[in-house]
Amino acid sequence: MTSDSPAPRPRRPGRPPSPAAAHAAATGPSPAQLLSQLRARSGTDPVTHVERVPARTGKAAPWPSWVPVELQAACTRQGVTAPWQHQAEAADLAHTGNHVVVATGTASGKSLAYQLPALSTLLTDPRATVLYLAPTKALAVDQLRAITELELDGVRPACYDGDTPRAEREWIRQHARFVLTNPDMLHHGILPGHAQWARFLRRLAYVVVDECHSYRGVFGSQVAHVLRRLRRQCTRVGRTPVFVLASATSGDPAATAQRLTGLPVAAVTADTSPRGGVTFALWEPPTLPTPTASPDDTDLAPVRRSALRETADLLADAVAAGVRTLAFVRSRRGAEAVAANARRALDEAVSGLGAQVAAYRAGYLREERRELERSLLSGELRGLASTNALEFGVDLVGLDAVLICGYPGTRASLWQQAGRAGRSGQEALAVLVARDDPLDSYLVHHPEAVFGTPVEATVLDPTNPYVLGPQLACAAAEAPLTPADLDLFGEGAKEAVEALVEAGALRQRPTGWYWRHRERPQVELRGGDGAPICVVETATGRLLGTVDGGSSHFLLHPGAVYLHQGVSYVVDTLDLADGCALVHPEEPDWSTHARDVTSLSVVAVRSYVDAGPVGLFLGEVDVTSQVVSYQRRRIATGEVIDTRPLDLPARELRTVAVWFTLSPESLTAGGVDPADVPGALHAAEHAAIGLLPLTATCDRWDIGGLSTATHPDTGAPTVFVYDGHRGGAGFAERAYATAATWLRATRDVVAECGCESGCPSCVQSPKCGNGNNPLSKADAIRVLDIVLANLPSGAVRGQPGILP
Repeated sequence: MTSDSPAPRPRRPGRPPSPAAAHAAATGPSPAQLLSQLRARSGTDPVTHVERVPARTGKAAPWPSWVPVELQAACTRQGVTAPWQHQAEAADLAHTGNHVVVATGTASGKSLAYQLPALSTLLTDPRATVLYLAPTKALAVDQLRAITELELDGVRPACYDGDTPRAEREWIRQHARFVLTNPDMLHHGILPGHAQWARFLRRLAYVVVDECHSYRGVFGSQVAHVLRRLRRQCTRVGRTPVFVLASATSGDPAATAQRLTGLPVAAVTADTSPRGGVTFALWEPPTLPTPTASPDDTDLAPVRRSALRETADLLADAVAAGVRTLAFVRSRRGAEAVAANARRALDEAVSGLGAQVAAYRAGYLREERRELERSLLSGELRGLASTNALEFGVDLVGLDAVLICGYPGTRASLWQQAGRAGRSGQEALAVLVARDDPLDSYLVHHPEAVFGTPVEATVLDPTNPYVLGPQLACAAAEAPLTPADLDLFGEGAKEAVEALVEAGALRQRPTGWYWRHRERPQVELRGGDGAPICVVETATGRLLGTVDGGSSHFLLHPGAVYLHQGVSYVVDTLDLADGCALVHPEEPDWSTHARDVTSLSVVAVRSYVDAGPVGLFLGEVDVTSQVVSYQRRRIATGEVIDTRPLDLPARELRTVAVWFTLSPESLTAGGVDPADVPGALHAAEHAAIGLLPLTATCDRWDIGGLSTATHPDTGAPTVFVYDGHRGGAGFAERAYATAATWLRATRDVVAECGCESGCPSCVQSPKCGNGNNPLSKADAIRVLDIVLANLPSGAVRGQPGILP
């Protein structure tokens, strides 16, 4: 293993293992034994690779001379007898006024790197304050617990988030000195009420941005401007705080931190912490027997066992073996399903054993989440199925194994999730269970892409005009904008302000630009495209939940089946103008699948590569899509019952795309018949979308695509892949820069898939608006061979261009 692959932290010097950890170590099998037991349950061996991450010793450093004695003593009581070298280095940089990011392995003790300078300042300067930002509430609560346990006089830490009772909020504003919150609360609560927070901001010494690698894409771009708005309010009250960022190991963390904060940032990346050994297995669920309609019908695509069902069985087996296990699942619904199936299997084996498994996800009440965390830490629960709500930071001491149901999108997240086990120094087991998906299939058969590759750089684009404009409007609503503020918000700010003036949102005066409306701008940091749609039960008027506007046409169209807390509903009406969908409870034996039509026009070419018969382009495009119908399919068999039309408005999106063109002559010479070109390009498009997360920090649901045998703007057979966010999110740029690597992996996964004509593991897409038709797997390989034979093999160095 290289040093770029982070792994779990062993017990800190002087800290005894927890009783739960000691019990697990005494009663449960070792990671290797557990893996052998899990493999034995399957008729065929589902493990494609086992990687052994060896244990590593740590390198300690002396306490910095400026750390107060009482802080050293408090850390010693918690088992920290000395900092590791990377902790001391990062703390020294921050203490001397340098903005710093510490980007080291999972569970390497990054929290001490920012706690030392922050708490030292609070102890030596009774007026100073500290602001801590976490991407999740659970992480902020865990950090609050850690700081409270130090028992330092005068620090007065407090969480300020959506769960904070209103009666406590005024006390926190006036008296708390170490405030722990999240970017959403900073955006919605603290910055709009900056006058009430003036005392706190006037004394702000440090801003801690924890798990900063999680701020990617459009969400990361939004947070970047929230941090600039925070800097602006601090400047207005005469304060310049030091930013300390903590990140999992990532590519070029200094540049990412600089884009996020707008400040020069030093990076500390050498991980000097010790770690326990990890056994990491790649697991591909077996192929199910394929039923045939007749003895002659043998050309059906193979179907793999569901990763959710496979993970549930593995979780049940691990819990039955006495192993404390955490299963990460990508969706809320999936986490509930894994927990329910594991409980059912355990209860069938031993009555009452299923009570040792639970689900954990966002959306639970605060009291429910805290009780689950307590039960897992105490050992009352042995198994937990969670969304990534538990990925960040919560110190789950004593866990023995982690199951990861589906690749989480980035290697950083993969190692972050794997690092939840082994945190008391014991050996740990991590298992990645592959979904029936091109990227997952590629990774389990190419372990070097997981274990031999540095983690990716975090992608965000603060210059996105669809992010920058609304954020400038928020800033103007907080205080009039000045020319100096435009420099703070960076490239494109002047043009965005001019657009806001032209739209009537801002009024220009000699002293600056003023917000013209009484209401604040409505900007959601994590939201989709458009205002959220409320889902209301028709008979009772009860609000069930909300769906972001960008997904409403697919999930809430009339006739759609909508699931909420395990209960299914059918949509009666969708009122886009009022932002409301009316539903009634129903348990149909069919599911619904929306189908859409998409058109795309090229607006401008930013850069291109002329590679003979192949062209590679990056530029701006306008995408128009419309949901026109939906299919009803039998749940039991997948049989299509019927297709019903829909009358929904078209949606338009200006974004950034990467695309490649091929000459018709090259396709013919490569063995692709003209009649098969649409299916070849369509299959290549699906596979390329599925593999893009290998080189860009995105999910396939963040991106879209279009392929056509002849596009009117290019005049040639073309495959487009575009960012699914207004203005782009940086994913297309990353795809353009790594095109050869990206498309080579795409070609490999299609060619190596064992199916005959295409399946979900290679060229079929779960979100295809055309019902995965037409598709030609064999011709997709030929298309990709032609592209790869002509494209430069290294990083693309295109040239700017405009449409001819």
